[in-house]
Amino acid sequence: MHLTIFSNIFRVKLVALLFLFCSPLVWAAQGNAENIQYPSMIMGLLGGLALFLYGMDKMSNALKSAAGSRLKTLLAKLTTNRVAGVLTGAGITATIQSSSVTTVLLIGFISAGLMSLAQATGVIMGANIGTTVTAQIVAFKITKAAYVMVAAGFLTQFIAKADQTKHYGNMLFGLGLIFLGMNVMSDAMSPLRDYQPFIDAMATMDNPLLAILLAALFTALVQSSSATTGIVIVLAGQGFISLESGIALAMGANIGTCVTALLAAIGKSREAKQTASVHILFNIIGVFIWLPMISTLSDWSVALSPIHPDLTDVERLGAELPRQIANANTLFNVVNTLIMLPFVGGFVWLAKKIIPKTPKPTISERPIVAPKYLSKELLMTPDIAMDQAQLEIGRVGRRVCNMMNALPPLTSKLATQQEQSAAVEALGKIETLEQQVDILHGHILFYLGRLRKEPLSQVQSDRQIMLISVTDQLESIADLIEDTLVPIMDKSLHAEISISPEMQSTLDEIQDKVTHALLDSVNAIRRGDTQRAKRVLNTKRNLNALLDKVLAHQAERLVEHNPNRLQLFSIEMEWTESLKRVYTVTKRIAKLHLREKKT
Repeated sequence: MHLTIFSNIFRVKLVALLFLFCSPLVWAAQGNAENIQYPSMIMGLLGGLALFLYGMDKMSNALKSAAGSRLKTLLAKLTTNRVAGVLTGAGITATIQSSSVTTVLLIGFISAGLMSLAQATGVIMGANIGTTVTAQIVAFKITKAAYVMVAAGFLTQFIAKADQTKHYGNMLFGLGLIFLGMNVMSDAMSPLRDYQPFIDAMATMDNPLLAILLAALFTALVQSSSATTGIVIVLAGQGFISLESGIALAMGANIGTCVTALLAAIGKSREAKQTASVHILFNIIGVFIWLPMISTLSDWSVALSPIHPDLTDVERLGAELPRQIANANTLFNVVNTLIMLPFVGGFVWLAKKIIPKTPKPTISERPIVAPKYLSKELLMTPDIAMDQAQLEIGRVGRRVCNMMNALPPLTSKLATQQEQSAAVEALGKIETLEQQVDILHGHILFYLGRLRKEPLSQVQSDRQIMLISVTDQLESIADLIEDTLVPIMDKSLHAEISISPEMQSTLDEIQDKVTHALLDSVNAIRRGDTQRAKRVLNTKRNLNALLDKVLAHQAERLVEHNPNRLQLFSIEMEWTESLKRVYTVTKRIAKLHLREKKT
């Protein structure tokens, strides 16, 4: 039930609850409180918020898991078209129910070099629209169906066999908990309807600046503007706040949600920090645009919302205000996007001014190699995280291929001075590449290991295991080159041997086929190319024929009266056997790819 996620977020969110709700209670404590049971009320508020926030986490995780490859498809369609970026951002955020998560994902993509700042700016604007979906859902206030939704959702995910059905069950279960939590909080707060000191304390929310500040602080703590807006709707449903106060609180939530992106950008690239600054600028500027026109936004939301003339006083406010606040929140973000979308270039320019370029590190300061695509923020979306890991594995594969390409043909001390010098230089390059492979190998395994902590479907779990295996196989090939082929080459350069032209040609052909097979297997993994993987397996027949040719030639050479024939035999056989081992591991990589495609 994601208890780990729950325990990690709950401490901060309970503190935030106490800050938001208990402060007005403390302010009001000077009045007559004979009929108010504070312990039971606070426990009701805490329990209700616990259900509400846990339900949001459950629903968000289920939506992300259910979206799966569709989320990847949406992200793949990102273009430099601003409108497409806005629609994509709105779609993704509506799917995963968190603009903060969307922005964090963008920071991960920009850190990995997969997206430009201009592309991300449009997506951020759309994300603010997408996050209003939660408020619209909560505003329906179908609390009477909460128990049915919890029961149906739990039963579905409990008895379902298919992962996708389980995700839908968890989504319904989470949504039910949201409404159940709202119901518990509403019941806990109902005694305060007639408690004048509390009503007077909540009246301070009519100051828009104070309301914005309070909501921004609360959202910064819980790191979810949707949670803040949901609680505002609960307050409105009890008649504790006015429409304009609710709008101001929703505006503050838009500012507070930027904290998540700001935290995610710490320690990241300059472009990632610029993305966080764009998010902050967009939301703050939007609030300043509407601050003097809250009454106008209020009138628009009233005009777009249903009315209930058959109800009176608090009952009418409770029926109308939640929908009006939700509509005002949507209008606020949609109109802001329409106003600022033409100025994407200006946002990018301003972000670059705020976060300018830093001097490039000197060669001595640069690491020998660092992962390019592995971003911890992407771990919350396993499909995308594994795509990134696959790209990083491609970098490892290219280095292993470069090691094979750099490996000179087997030569001897009797070769020309120029050939020997080139061979020695190549061996040094191979050593550097092998160190880089080891470093990236460690980073990838650690990243995939952390991914295991996320809820994975069976397909995702199988793919994660496959990626770990491919990474290990590539590292094994690098070790084979460094620990066997390089020493053999070094030994041949110091031996008084002479390789015959016929044998040299056969050895070169074997080496060439193994190198090409390795390249095909790496590209099969990187590009999902099944034909290349099959070509690797088909190489076996030709390679075995060449190995038989080497054995036949060796049998003839052993009868010669050459004092170094045993040493030459040993070097040539070790070389061919080592190349054969490289091909064997290469073939395993191709088989892993083909096996994954069959599932």
